[in-house]
Amino acid sequence: QVQLVESGGGLVQAGGSLRLSCAASGRTFSGGVMGWFRQAPGKEREFVGAISWSSGFTYYAGTVKGRFTISRDNAKITVYLQMNSLKPEDTAVYYCAARKSDYGGIDSRYTYDYWGQGTQVTVSS
Repeated sequence: QVQLVESGGGLVQAGGSLRLSCAASGRTFSGGVMGWFRQAPGKEREFVGAISWSSGFTYYAGTVKGRFTISRDNAKITVYLQMNSLKPEDTAVYYCAARKSDYGGIDSRYTYDYWGQGTQVTVSS
């Protein structure tokens, strides 16, 4: 079993920055993908971005591309989500997720095997 723990959420003013962390433990795997998703009140959980553990390849949703950056530290088994130029519409609970497969549908929440508990990000205007 894989455990994922997010941290780093909080309250920030529009235009500000936050960095989220997602630490993995338990039965980790060498390949696969780590994804970030978010869910605002009354909305579906949506894809933010993802990174391949092995290659470091990243892929982002259009709404965050150019503002958010995902990175990884393989030694610490930790993934980061650097969020810059935050907007009030970025307010949501942010979740990290892990999947064993490298291929196909990395922007679909249904393809992920493990989820963290989420961390709240609130952006004030």
